[in-house]
Amino acid sequence: MAKLAVNGKEPIRKKAFPSWPIFGKEERKNLLEVFESGKWYYFGHGEKQIEFEERFSSFQDAQYGIACANGTAALEASLIGCGIGAGDEVIVPPYTFVATATAVLKVNAIPIFADINIKTANIDPEDVKRKITPQTKAIIPVHFGGLPCDMDALKDIAKEYNLKIIEDACHSWGSKWKGKGTGALGDCGAFSFQMSKNITSGEGGIILTDNEDLADTIRSYTNCGRGKNKPWYEHYILGTNLRITELQVAILLGQLTRLEAQTLKREENASYLNGKLKDIPGIRITKKDSRVTRRSYHLYIVRYIKEEWEGISRDEFIKALNKEGIPVSGGYPHPLYKNPLFLRKGEGPRYCPISCPYYGKEVDYTKVSCPNTERICKEAVCIPHPVLLAEKEDIKDIVRAIIKIRENLKELK
Repeated sequence: MAKLAVNGKEPIRKKAFPSWPIFGKEERKNLLEVFESGKWYYFGHGEKQIEFEERFSSFQDAQYGIACANGTAALEASLIGCGIGAGDEVIVPPYTFVATATAVLKVNAIPIFADINIKTANIDPEDVKRKITPQTKAIIPVHFGGLPCDMDALKDIAKEYNLKIIEDACHSWGSKWKGKGTGALGDCGAFSFQMSKNITSGEGGIILTDNEDLADTIRSYTNCGRGKNKPWYEHYILGTNLRITELQVAILLGQLTRLEAQTLKREENASYLNGKLKDIPGIRITKKDSRVTRRSYHLYIVRYIKEEWEGISRDEFIKALNKEGIPVSGGYPHPLYKNPLFLRKGEGPRYCPISCPYYGKEVDYTKVSCPNTERICKEAVCIPHPVLLAEKEDIKDIVRAIIKIRENLKELK
């Protein structure tokens, strides 16, 4: 007789996991204060914005923070601030959200894709070294899922080749490498507060840095090119309006009050899962690194090896888990370089610098191959971060569901 929920039988659980976002009296109090003040938006730097920038910077061990409209804007402003421009090459991983690469294009630079380490889903420093040319000016490591990249190796490379490091920390609020927060490890780091993120105001972002001059340049760029402590109608660089509102930072200040406890709880539940899943055949947990002193789990990722599951596909496994009441997904379906944006040539609107002559090289992303990235796109099974805020008995259901499917594989054939 059938036992799996995918075949109509009782699932492991019917109770929902925690929903997102989580909010409460802190957000309501802050929002009401801003609402009743009538100061919903400051043309520059609001009181609550200043408070949030200082508190979040301190939380991540950085000296300066510049809040902005969203994480994509944070990446673009970081590149501009670091002097990345026309014809420069910036090394990025292809296993990330598209903004990591399109922010590079937005400043008329060229994204160069370096493969990931299959055991971490983070950019591989050895492949970074292989992709460096005389035109390389920066690296954007992505702390994927909240796991810090090998920053020691990347900083050594950056020092050797005189490169900037702009951290895409949009998954890593609370993560620490050797005791210091992500976003404060390179020249600067970009964070996102989009709706799905571990701290959210619907949209929003921030750039962190320990470099005062860089912080001033980035703030100027996000505030229409205005100068620090200069007259309002004087503009010093070609900037734009990427400002955040007081209403958004009011929410973020409330979110920040519980981020520490949530980070620790996710880490505790992820550690439990690691201990239970590491010995299940065909399930590969993420490699641990002792230099990661705290990890913020935006995603809990395992790799599913179908050959060790009698050829049952990853998508069939995910469907069976979903039917058992476990919310998982496969993550990114393909590397960034296989997106239509990067495959278009000679048609439709021109995409500078890819289709512009000043770069001086052929740009053909159809020739790019990052085998580890292509592999993980077929193997990844991702648990979203709200699930890791559940109680231990709920987390045990994830393990029970995987074991149940493993013991009844014949039903999926």
